[in-house]
Amino acid sequence: MASGKPKKKNPRLASGRKRVRQDIKINAANTSLRSKYRTAVKNVEKAVLGGDKAKATELFAKMQAVVDTVADKGIFHKNKAARDKSRLSAKVKALAIPA
Repeated sequence: MASGKPKKKNPRLASGRKRVRQDIKINAANTSLRSKYRTAVKNVEKAVLGGDKAKATELFAKMQAVVDTVADKGIFHKNKAARDKSRLSAKVKALAIPA
């Protein structure tokens, strides 16, 4: 029997072949930016869990720039970006209250 997925056919038209080439490049760029977004958010969360206010504040500022860039490019929805920024901002601010 045939294995797993069916094999994709190559497009016949030149415009279709070009579209495939472009899709591969765009997909790689989007994957890279998506990874950068998640890493930036994760770094802030780690700093918050560690209780390091100064580091969390510094990483949060850097994270905001990355999040805004990714949202502007449409890789993540603007509302998701705003929600992540809001939640992390609240966590960073909460570090100052008990101290």
